[in-house]
Order: sequence, then C-alpha cells, then structure tokens
Amino acid sequence: MNSTPHNQRPARRGIAAAAAVLAAGLLLSACGGGSGAGGAGDAAGEPVAGGTLTFGRVATVTDLDLNQQITANNAFAIDKIFEPLVSFDADGKIVPWLAEFSESDDGLSYVFTLRDGLAFSNGDPVTPEDVVFSLNRHIEVEGPLPLSAPIQAIEKSGENDVTITLREPYTPFLSELAGFSNGIFPADFGGKTAEEFFKSPIGTGPFAVDEWDPNGDLSFVKNEHYWQEGKPYLDGLVYKFVADDTQLRQQLAAGQLDAIDTVPAANAAEVEQAGDTRLSKTAGWSTEQVFFNTQREEFADRHVRRAIAHALDREGITKATTFGTAEVANALLPPTITDSANDPGVALDFDVDAAKKELAESKYPDGFEVTLMIPSGNAQRAQMAQIVQESLAKIGIQVKIEQLDIAVFRERFFAYDYDFMINSGQSDAPDPNGFITFQADPEGFSKSYWTHFTDDRVTKLMHEGRTTPNGDERTEIYREIQKILAEEAPYIPLFFPSNLKATTDEVHGFEVLPNGSVRFENAWLTPAK
Repeated sequence: MNSTPHNQRPARRGIAAAAAVLAAGLLLSACGGGSGAGGAGDAAGEPVAGGTLTFGRVATVTDLDLNQQITANNAFAIDKIFEPLVSFDADGKIVPWLAEFSESDDGLSYVFTLRDGLAFSNGDPVTPEDVVFSLNRHIEVEGPLPLSAPIQAIEKSGENDVTITLREPYTPFLSELAGFSNGIFPADFGGKTAEEFFKSPIGTGPFAVDEWDPNGDLSFVKNEHYWQEGKPYLDGLVYKFVADDTQLRQQLAAGQLDAIDTVPAANAAEVEQAGDTRLSKTAGWSTEQVFFNTQREEFADRHVRRAIAHALDREGITKATTFGTAEVANALLPPTITDSANDPGVALDFDVDAAKKELAESKYPDGFEVTLMIPSGNAQRAQMAQIVQESLAKIGIQVKIEQLDIAVFRERFFAYDYDFMINSGQSDAPDPNGFITFQADPEGFSKSYWTHFTDDRVTKLMHEGRTTPNGDERTEIYREIQKILAEEAPYIPLFFPSNLKATTDEVHGFEVLPNGSVRFENAWLTPAK
C-alpha cells in the first residue's frame, strides 16, 4: 500500500505499496459530459489506433524496480511495463491476466497456465522459468509490498504451467498476487544485472520504456508483442512531469496535455463543466487520515489520541475540503473493499466535551505544542491542516503546520521524523488484508504505516483474517479490527476520496482502476483532422 499510498503513497499502492500497498465490490461511476462507466471520454465509437497520449503527473518516475517500490509515482508506471499472472478489473474482481488458474480443494495448491503465444516486449517467449525467477526474486528482496503468503514452492509443472504450493491456506493469496509488484520479467534479468535491467526493463505490459529522465518525463512506446490483440491502441504514451496542479489544469485546458492524473476536489466542478475537458470521478480504495507517530511521548498516550479523534469534525472536514467528491469515513477500510465490514458506528464521535475529558485523563491535561506535517503544493491538505489546527486549539493543543516538498515529506515519515501528519492509506489489491497489514502490522514493512503502533488483539485478528475463508466470519474479523483501531486511534480516518482525473474531449477509453491506476491499453485518441 497506495504508503502515502497511492496518490501520495507511500501516495497503494495503499496499502501497493507496500503496500503495497491497497478492496472490491466497487462500482465505478464517471461524471462529466459524455463520460462512461470506465472514466472520462469513452463510448465514442470504435477505437482508432495511433497517436501519442501525453499524461500530466505531479511527480516524476524515479525507479522501475517493481519489487522495491510502493509510491504511486513509480507504481503506476511500473504497471504499464510489467504484469502479474492475475489482476483485477474495474469492479475489483480478480481476473486471469497472463495466466489462467485453478485452485485445489484444500486451498494449498494453485496451477497457473500461461497464455498461448505470450511474449515479452522484445519478442522473447514468456516461460514458466521466467515466472519462477520473477516471483522468487520478489520473495528474496521482500520489498515494501512483499509476497507474504506462506509459499512452500514455486515450480514449473508443465510446458506452460507453474504450480505454487502453500504451507497453509491463505485467503488473500490471489489478491496479493494481483499487485503490480508481482509482475513477470525475464529469468536472470535477460543476462543483465538487476541495476542494468531496471534502467531499460522488459516486460509483458502494453508499453515499453523509450526515454526516461528520473527528474523529468518518461516516454513509452507501444509493445508490439502485447498479448491483448489489437492493443494498445496508442503508439506512444508520455508521462509529463508538471509539479503544480494548477499548471496541470491549465495545460489540459490549453491542449498541451491530453489527460491529467490529479484534479483537486475544489476544481472538480470547474473541470466537469468546461466545454473541452472531461472529469473522471471513480470510487477508490483509499482513506484520507491523520496519522500519529506513537514514538512521540504525547502520541504514545491513548487518551491524547482519543481526545484528538473526538475533537475533529470528520463530516465538517469532508464537506469543507472535498466539495461533494468524497464520503465521510466512519471506519478505516473503504466500503469498496471486499469484506471491509464498514460499520457507521465504529468511529469516535465528534464531541468537544468528550475530547476535553480524554485530554484531562492523559499525561498532558493542560495541552502541549506539536507539529503537523503535510506535503506542500496540496491545497486540500493545507486547508485540512488549518481545520485541525483550529479544532485542537479549542482543547488546548497548539499545532504548528509544517509543509514539505513531497520527496522530503516521504523521507521524513519513513524515518519516523514527525509528530503527526495528514496522509492517505491506499490498498493495492481487492482484499482487506493488504490495507490492514500495511496500517496495523508492527512487523511489516511500514511498522503500522510509520506510526509504530502495536496492539496484540489486532495482530491476532489480522493473522486469523488471512486464513479464514471469505464469508461472515471473516467479515466479522475485519469489523472487530476496525473497532479496536477506532478506539485506540493510532490514526483517524477522515474521508474516502474519489479518484479524480481528467482528459480532453479527444481521449476515449480512459479506464481508471480502483487503486487509482489507469489502464492505458484501452485508451485511444480522436484522429487529427
């Protein structure tokens, strides 16, 4: 997981990455003139091949090693190059991707049969040996979104077959396998070192790297050997770095960009109503939250955390900062995640008197001074921070707001060098285990999303959730986890944001997945006249 999982991960993965980090049962809905169910600008006749689509993004692509990444800036470039054996669709349903699969009755063995004629972007065939190497390499390096299923063996079991054997049943296995970090690449990196390979990687995705500046733009070219016949429709795809979201919208309106990755909630209506742009608004797998560094003495105090949770008007914050594009979070997991057990009665109520009472029972009854960290250039989070500052002043907690460049912001919370922060949790796959693991596993990569929070009850339930079959019993496990987390408040869920992106009228087939990524193999452009 999207940790700032994905729109700021840490944006899931998520949860990609992680989580990564980063959830199903989701129905995507798109807004804007002529928008269809997959996002902005589809339903415009038969697709037309050709052209290059320029996609504006607020962060550069800095690393393409799929096993070592989690942040959205890298994850959503990686998934254009590499693909996993299974994936998920726009509704969060697990679907065969590079392989068809079958599961044994005891849930311990999975057989994956590679698609006929499957090839890498250089034309070389994809073999079971490539699959075995790729997945074992991920297990070896672990990374932020580890393949953490109890895998006993990954073996070639036929000319096009790979069998994965588990030591014990693991309910989220296929969901975990569907993450971008489990993409397939050539065995032994095609004879290169890992460092050499990931500078110009070869995968099965719809696009291959053409030119790449880690401090600027990334250009892709069409994978002529892509397994989906006739796709991608585009000849090229450019990820153009535009650091300011205002510039993103201006360049989109001017036709300098064909699509943009981020539309601030405050500008969604403006983009939707413009005559030559389309808004893509889809439900997602992320939760906007306040996170506490529980290594700080003040936030190691449960009463302090609960006081702040009671002091924040989540409904008011959502209304003031999301302009009708988000849903108030009454629990941690987005309701779009399978078995999320979202319970409107879980969250601590907005109650200033209760907040004052909790603080009075803490070690800091007279309040204290603390710094709230947010990424710079994000107007919504700046507004949220001001509301938090004003709200906590009413109970005697004085808040200083520190805005940092996104790269520095990530470095700081990765190093636990913060008091508390506003960030988002993002799931990378359609099962609650990934999100919960990323946010509540003290032994995981993120150490409970860099809060360092530990609760033995949550840890026990988390392990039970991994082996309990899908159904009412498993749903109840995640309901109980969320109840405990709400009571202990290592983080305060505020709202479930929509995925907000935009295109010009010339873009069609713009399909946004619930983790916030875009399936560009389906995108096409209106031919130039």
